[in-house]
Formats: sequence, C-alpha cells, structure tokens
Amino acid sequence: MAAKMFLIFNHRITAFQEADARRQLAVEQIVELPPGLKDLWRHIPPELFEIRGFLSPIMNWLDEQATPGDHVLIQGDFGACFLMVNLALQKGLVPVYSTTLREAVEEHRADGSVELTHRFKHRMFRRYMKP
Repeated sequence: MAAKMFLIFNHRITAFQEADARRQLAVEQIVELPPGLKDLWRHIPPELFEIRGFLSPIMNWLDEQATPGDHVLIQGDFGACFLMVNLALQKGLVPVYSTTLREAVEEHRADGSVELTHRFKHRMFRRYMKP
C-alpha cells in the first residue's frame, strides 16, 4: 500500500517539502485538507475555550481517510496541533512537522523606518514523539 502524507497546516506545501517527504519519509501521495476543512483549520476562533468540537470535522476526515503508518504534517494553532497529534498517535499515524532555517534581513529606510523580511527554508520533517 502506498504511503500517504496528510496535510493539516495553513500553508501550501512547497516543492522542496514535497520532494523531501518522498525522499525522507517514502511518501508516495500527498493529501490536502478539502477546501472547507482547510478554511476551518485556518480560522480557529481565538475566543473558544474548548476547540475539540470545532475541530471534529477535521478529526473525522483524518479518521476516515488515513490508515496506520500514514504521515500527517500538523502545524498551526498550538492547542489544535496538540489535539491532532494525539489523535494521530492513537490511530497509529506518524505525526510530523517541518523544521525550518529562518533568515531575517533588515533594511533601514531613509525615513527612519526599518523593513524586516523573513525567509523560511525547509530543512527536514521531525516526528512528534510521545513524552
């Protein structure tokens, strides 16, 4: 059976990340969240005290689509990541996140302002581990 990587994060996967997933993790298929669920993940209300119910459509989707051994790239809201990582571990999935090299470039303007540009470069996928 072909290994899959399910994407639960706010960005588009880069070509470099996809190539690394295929090389490092032996992933053969990348599966994105459906548009409605992607929007849900991007807009977790900050005023909710408990988000499990809010995330249940994403949890159900992952439960229905993924099989043990599949990878899940999980990044975003800390509490939501915690819940999704726990679900993935319970289901025998392999939760991972992307590590990055971060570069900041400051440009001092004539008007006294400073423009700060950040560049993020994917380095590798790291597994979330049980404590």
